[in-house]
Amino acid sequence: MINKHNLHHHLFLFSTLLFLWLLLTSSLAMDELLAGILVASIVSLISAPYLDIFNGVRYTPMAVVAVLRYLGYFFVALIRANFDMAGRVLSPSLPISPAVVEVQTRLKSRLGQMLLANSITLTPGTLSVDLNNDRILVHWIAAPEGISLEQATHDIASGFEQHISGFLE
Repeated sequence: MINKHNLHHHLFLFSTLLFLWLLLTSSLAMDELLAGILVASIVSLISAPYLDIFNGVRYTPMAVVAVLRYLGYFFVALIRANFDMAGRVLSPSLPISPAVVEVQTRLKSRLGQMLLANSITLTPGTLSVDLNNDRILVHWIAAPEGISLEQATHDIASGFEQHISGFLE
């Protein structure tokens, strides 16, 4: 059931579940700790067939730093996009030029591609419509006319992708 290839996925899932258990119970009592170990073990064993999604995760100390940098970048992008959208909504002329554009990702893992697509969707003004191989179809409310694939990729996805690639392939 557990092979050498995905042992680190199980350990990662187990330790994450146990950590969440400890946060939720806020107790280090022996019975709570044993119950948490039991639950985390059962859930990680049941989840074994679905752990392939973690194949692109980098398990290094620098990956933690990369996750924190990504979260900071995402927060700033979220604030900027909200102010941009508020300006567009409050402007009397409502300056929008909606279009569906395609962006290309260099991320190889499905988890990385999914996180990129979700990051694009969560910032106001963009919505990921489809993810197909290394291309993401995005509805963009402020698309410049005749924008190229490279420019759309740079404007929408490259910042997220740069940060995500620090902890996902």
